[in-house]
Amino acid sequence: MRRGRTADAGVEVVVVGCGGTYGRAVVATVTTILVAITSVPVTPTGPAEAVGPAPGRETYGVTAARGPSRSYGVTAVQGPSRSYGVTAVQGPSRSYGATTAQGPSRSYGVTAAQGSSRSYGATTAQGPSRSYGATTAQSPSPSYGVTPAQSPSRSYPVSVELASLTPAVIRQGGDLRITGRVTNTSGRRLGPAHIGVRIGASGAIDTRGGLSAVARRAPLTRADGPEVPGRTARLAALPTGAERGFRLTVPVPDLELDDAGSYALTVDVVRAGGAAAGTVLGLTRTHLSAYPDTTRLEPLRTTVLWPILDTPRMEALTLRTQDSVLPVFRDDELTAAFGPGGRLRRLVEMGKGQPVTWVLDPDLIVQARAMAAGYRVARTPGDSDPQEAIEGEGGEAAADWLAALRRAVRGREVIALPYADPDLASLARGGGTPLASLLRRASRTGRSVVDRALGVHARTGVGWPAGGELDDGIARYAKELGLDTVLASGAGVASEGELVSEGATDDGAVSLEGGTTALRYDAAIAAQLFASHPAAGASGEPARLLLRQRLLAETLTAARELPYARRELVMVPPRRMPLAVARVLLTVVAEGRKAGWLEPAGFAAALRKPTAGRLRGFDGYPLARHASELPPARLAAVVRDRRRMRALAKVLSDARATAASVRAALARSVATAWRADSSGAASYQRGVSRYLTASIASVRLVPKSMVVVAGGSATIPVTVDNGLQQDLTGVELRVLSSRPERLNARDRAMPVRAARAVSRTVRIRVKAYANGPVRLTAQLYTTADGLPWGAPMTFTADVRAAPSGAVIFVLGGTALIVLAAAFRPRRMRRRWRSEGQG
Repeated sequence: MRRGRTADAGVEVVVVGCGGTYGRAVVATVTTILVAITSVPVTPTGPAEAVGPAPGRETYGVTAARGPSRSYGVTAVQGPSRSYGVTAVQGPSRSYGATTAQGPSRSYGVTAAQGSSRSYGATTAQGPSRSYGATTAQSPSPSYGVTPAQSPSRSYPVSVELASLTPAVIRQGGDLRITGRVTNTSGRRLGPAHIGVRIGASGAIDTRGGLSAVARRAPLTRADGPEVPGRTARLAALPTGAERGFRLTVPVPDLELDDAGSYALTVDVVRAGGAAAGTVLGLTRTHLSAYPDTTRLEPLRTTVLWPILDTPRMEALTLRTQDSVLPVFRDDELTAAFGPGGRLRRLVEMGKGQPVTWVLDPDLIVQARAMAAGYRVARTPGDSDPQEAIEGEGGEAAADWLAALRRAVRGREVIALPYADPDLASLARGGGTPLASLLRRASRTGRSVVDRALGVHARTGVGWPAGGELDDGIARYAKELGLDTVLASGAGVASEGELVSEGATDDGAVSLEGGTTALRYDAAIAAQLFASHPAAGASGEPARLLLRQRLLAETLTAARELPYARRELVMVPPRRMPLAVARVLLTVVAEGRKAGWLEPAGFAAALRKPTAGRLRGFDGYPLARHASELPPARLAAVVRDRRRMRALAKVLSDARATAASVRAALARSVATAWRADSSGAASYQRGVSRYLTASIASVRLVPKSMVVVAGGSATIPVTVDNGLQQDLTGVELRVLSSRPERLNARDRAMPVRAARAVSRTVRIRVKAYANGPVRLTAQLYTTADGLPWGAPMTFTADVRAAPSGAVIFVLGGTALIVLAAAFRPRRMRRRWRSEGQG
């Protein structure tokens, strides 16, 4: 501690390093030891905690106690206390100095404990313990070194929220201005209080883990430091539920910010009078970044991705008119998103002119162009009847959005993700290999759409697994899709000769086996961006402020890790980035750039000179994330629908448009966006399946039960119903007889052609040999590969008036008699002639 002085009610508080007298401390130590030997402790009634003197509360000295205690100085107590000095404790205690404890304790110095303890220094513990430094423990103990643990929660009767903190970065001199509001959340009236400011006792925080520790800390502790003297605001009594605003102005020199870095900032509410004076009523914490003008850190080359993505809306369904083919959307929510003030419109406006790399989903561009050209909206998502769809209203908004996006990306780096941003992890784990060719083809089409629509040359071959998690399976599948670069969280990828240890900032490109390049992004910053959902209005001010200050602290601390090394920082926000998060992200980049510890860089620069690396030795894909994956059964359904789509294309006169529509819908079925909407994902996939089922069922044979065949030769009519929205080609009709010796088809196969939405009658020629019923089976086949189409249709042919076998025999015999009678006179004449010559 650099300072600390309070004196109230005749009790002097001594803080190490604050100018206390060592002689007085020695005398107090000896006195305390004597008291500890001769005194008989009284059983404490329970722990209490306050800032200021109160019976059984905190003291600041060497302590001997047999009950729960917290000690801060030279103290002999019989009630609960906290100990921050040299302590001998037989009961539960928290020790912040050199400590020997037999009961549960928390130690912030060198500690030997036989009971449960938390140690913040060098510690030897025989009971359950938490260690904040070098630790030897015989029981399970979370370590607050590499892996921070949660700190205990503490509820206060007053909630404190910060509305503004200016300047965002402390540069040189001036004032720190803080505004906010306090609310009495207890069920009783609270007396007068004051609002004060504290700067963390440890000074500038040196590690990224230290920032998390500040955010987790709940009750007021010595680590929060003393209040800045003379810089408080009075707060009148608060009735139950009352809310009051406050304003604090603190000269920057009073904060004693010694160097560039991030400092823990605590704003607390403390009771001002009465017996409980000094009791903490409420507090909030944030981070305060300081960067004096004389600071010369090597700036982090910072790549910021700016995703323009959304959930798929366009169905496989289309409505054909005489002049055009109108796509059908499952809903009309893109109209609001593209319109003035909409999320997608505002993201484009905010990103224009900023040092960001645009990340686009080609499918979103396709949908916007489709809306601008005219579209329909299904009455019910997944409806299979295009006639039921109504006219969409977002054509103008989509056209304006495309124009705004075209202006914003001109001359900027643009990444075109694979079409519809497929869920690489789900596909890699759920057997999506049969879909790889479909996704590759869709991605090639998608890039050409982006280039033509926006007038750019977009970068392709970049994959973005959900959560940035990368393992061997995901890497292999990305390569199968033709993706040579994968955005990955630094938690799963290691480079050879890392500059800093795992968990610290070490972004940049890493070359993996198999030719894949992993571009690592900052996992801690991504976690903050993904977890934050601040509202856009005044109600979201506290959350936005906390996020801004945390991101500034994260980036500045990252720069201080290796102050003179040239390193990369890659910042990746959520796919569907909220506007409030986008605004905070741009502010952080601007403030860090202005101060000098951030230097914007492009995506291509981040990929330059990748280092050799590897995937870490564990499965980098956390088990908790498996729950949001697309289930294998759904992926199997998509594969089955792909086969049915290919069959449907063989019977259409204009198969190209329909096949393209269905292929795009199949790609949307495996989009990463569905992870946030599992019911929507199932509904969308069912809609594609119903469309294919209805389309295939639209080409069918009209049932019949009986036909009559009169005579030896006849034609049998078979009706083919074409319910499709385009002409039917590519099929043929075949009729098979169950008794070919009685009745047989003379035409082996008859081609079928039918105009859209009409029925066509095909006449099959048959030959009858005998009277009676014969079972016939009619079946459609595709002419391309001879595979059956649809269900067969069976009916009965009743043959009547056909020549019988007896009639044929009689007629044959009569013919023979006639022939014999004709030849007999001739033979007689020859005979007579030969006898006369003889």
